[in-house]
Amino acid sequence: MDKVYVTTPFGRRAMSLGMLASQRLAETIEPGISRSKWKLFRAICEARQTLGVTDRALTVLDALLTFYPADELSEDHGLIVFPSNAQLSIRARGMTGATLRRHLAGLVEAGLILRKDSANGKRYARRGRAGEVQEAFGFSLAPLLARAAEIEAVAAQAVADREHLRIIKQRVTICRRDIAKLIAAGIDERVGGEWERITLMFRSMTARLPRTPRIDELVSALEEMDLLREEIVNLLDTNIKTQKLDSNESQTERHIQNSNPNSAYELEPRFETKQGVNSADHIGRQSASLAEGRNIPNIASGAAGGERGRRKASNSAEGGQLKSFPLGLVLRACPDVADYAPRGQIANWRDLMTAAVVIRSMLGVSPSAYQEACEVMGPENAAVAVACILERAEHINSAGGYLRDLTRKAERGEFGLGPMLMAALRANGGDEKRSA
Repeated sequence: MDKVYVTTPFGRRAMSLGMLASQRLAETIEPGISRSKWKLFRAICEARQTLGVTDRALTVLDALLTFYPADELSEDHGLIVFPSNAQLSIRARGMTGATLRRHLAGLVEAGLILRKDSANGKRYARRGRAGEVQEAFGFSLAPLLARAAEIEAVAAQAVADREHLRIIKQRVTICRRDIAKLIAAGIDERVGGEWERITLMFRSMTARLPRTPRIDELVSALEEMDLLREEIVNLLDTNIKTQKLDSNESQTERHIQNSNPNSAYELEPRFETKQGVNSADHIGRQSASLAEGRNIPNIASGAAGGERGRRKASNSAEGGQLKSFPLGLVLRACPDVADYAPRGQIANWRDLMTAAVVIRSMLGVSPSAYQEACEVMGPENAAVAVACILERAEHINSAGGYLRDLTRKAERGEFGLGPMLMAALRANGGDEKRSA
């Protein structure tokens, strides 16, 4: 067993408190402890960043371990190796003398080996008559054995951190892919939303990631991306629910329209209703064109509904019908309405009214409020009113209440679509954002 004494380095190399601490630590080896030198070396490789050693220094340590005669590091076999610089250089893959000395000093500073220098600085062993080593001068591997438990714990933590980093990187990669493709899907499907803002946020998140991010940076980025992905998914889910609702309402509408095949009323809506037209026919045409999927009152729905429709039509006739406007003007003033059309494009008034049904659901306008607006204003004008409300949705607290208020004013002859359309046209610069 080699007793580790406090010894100072040979020549001009200075003594330091770190060397003294390493020597004292080497004296604390538990009796009987041993470690496989190559397993311990692998643990040092795993924990090299924490231990503060370079890969070239590990090459030198590997060479030193090859000079240790046994596979198990133990005090019973001695812990000092004494190779010459020439032999050590050969086993260190031909490392030059100056580089070798620099990395040996690095291993000493890291507290992994100790120098035990002779009086003249030479490395050798003094043997007895039986050939046993009585005293050796060279490099002591005692710190490796004394720190074996610490090194193994650090190595295990390094492996766990590396695995955690790999998992987080995978999650970030998947999240980035999800966000990019969900944004593309929302834009391609013309889903309503602030896609430009979302895209800029996503680019900002990815740009902030360094080339070699730390695990805390990745975790922070993943949390932000998860929130953004959740926002996008909620936006797309809302659109899916709206499409389902629109589909159900359209099916109900077809059922209502076909329930009376002998009806003489028009199924195709007209944009303009002349004053003095028979009020019952006017209500029938309006009811047949509504896309609300409700039992809309018309002549066949009973005396109560018919009376209500005749009363509203009469009031509207007294106050004057709403003025009609060209479809192109409506689309220039309300370009966002095209996002809710069946194919993302409005080609006729039927497309506009279908989009208005979707917008009605999205804005939270009740079916009864929209039905009443259609009966009073006409289905085409009601759709235009909803399109105008969509353009100012962020400034309106309750779209349903706002539409009911417009309906009451229209019923009294106090409301016209012209100022509303012109205001929307001015707000959008008077230019056409999308081709109709």
